Amino acid sequence: MHKKICLLWAALACAMPQFAQAPAETLTPAQLNARAKARNVPEIRFESAPNFLKLPPNLHLGEGIGVATNSKGHIFVYTRSQATRLFEFDAKGTYLREIGEGLYGFAFAHAVRVDSQDNIWAVDEGSNMVIKFNPEGRVAMVLGRRPEPGELAPETPEPYTFNRPTDVAWDAMGNIFVSDGYGNSRVVKYDKNGRFIASVGSKGNAPGQLNLPHTIATDAQGNVYVGDRSNSRIEVFDNGLAFKAIYDNVGAPWALCITPGPHQVLYSSNSNPDNNNSQIEAVTGEIYKMELDGTILGKFGHAGKKLGEFGTVHEIDCRNENQLLVSEITTWRVQKLTLDPVRRPQ
Repeated sequence: MHKKICLLWAALACAMPQFAQAPAETLTPAQLNARAKARNVPEIRFESAPNFLKLPPNLHLGEGIGVATNSKGHIFVYTRSQATRLFEFDAKGTYLREIGEGLYGFAFAHAVRVDSQDNIWAVDEGSNMVIKFNPEGRVAMVLGRRPEPGELAPETPEPYTFNRPTDVAWDAMGNIFVSDGYGNSRVVKYDKNGRFIASVGSKGNAPGQLNLPHTIATDAQGNVYVGDRSNSRIEVFDNGLAFKAIYDNVGAPWALCITPGPHQVLYSSNSNPDNNNSQIEAVTGEIYKMELDGTILGKFGHAGKKLGEFGTVHEIDCRNENQLLVSEITTWRVQKLTLDPVRRPQ
C-alpha cells in the first residue's frame, strides 16, 4: 500500500504545473511577489489520512478556520458555516460535542488554540474578542468586547479593545499574546489574568512594524513569532516585545506553529490566497519546516483540492512534530498529515 501511495505522489508531481521551479523570467510580477524566496529546499515526504474527521449526519464543516489539540489528543475545529461553530472530536476523529453553541462572542471565526492546562481559546475576528473556555467548555475569560450596532473601532489602538484580532499564544508563565490583526497591526501582551502589560507594532514594513499580523506562536524561552502576512515575513520579538529578527524567505505566513520541546521547530504555511487565483496557486501552498533561528529544514505540499493538497491552510496544529493537523479555507476541511522525519544537519 505504501508503495502505491508513493507511486501516486510521483505521478501527481509530474502532472502538476512546475511554476515553482520555473525560471523567474517566465513568471508574472504577481507570481514573483507571491512565491517564496527560498530556493532548492528539500522536499519532505508526507501522507494524508482520508476521511479523518467523522461528523454526524446533517452536520457539516464550513471553512476550516482553526484547528488545535489538547493533551488527550482531542481535536478542536473552529469553522465558519451558517453560524460560527466550535466542534470537538476525539483523537480518532470521532465527533464528540459542540462548544459555545449560540455564544454572543461567536461571529466570524479566526483561530482556536489550546493552552498547557487544556483550556480552549477561540479568537473571533467578527466580534473582536478572544474567548477562553475551560476544559469542560464553559467560558472562563473574555478579552475584548463585541461592538454594539453602529459602533466604530477606536481611531487609535486601546489596551483592551481589538480590531479584527487573529490569533493567541502564551508563555510559560501564562502571559497572553494576541495578534491584533487586520485593523491595528500590533501584538498585545497581557498577564495570565488579562491585565494589559505592553504592545508592539504599527502598520508599516520597517523592522518592528507589522502589516496584518495573521498568526502568532511562542517558544520555550518566551520569544514571540509573528506571521506578518502582508509583508511576507516572520518577525521575532523577545518576551518583552523587543524586536529581534526577520525571516523573509518562506513567503506569506498564513499559519505558524511551534512544536513542544525539547528540540522545537517552527512550521510556516505560504498558503495560496483564498480568492482561487490559479496563477498564484501555482507558486504557493507549501508548508515550511524550520529551526527557530530561521534555518529551513524542508518543505512539503502545494495548492490544490485533492487529498494531500492544500486549499488555503489557515491554521496548523503541531503538538506532534511529524503528525500535523491543518485546517483549510477553500476546501472546507481539516487534514491529518504524517511526515517523514527530517535529518537535521550535525
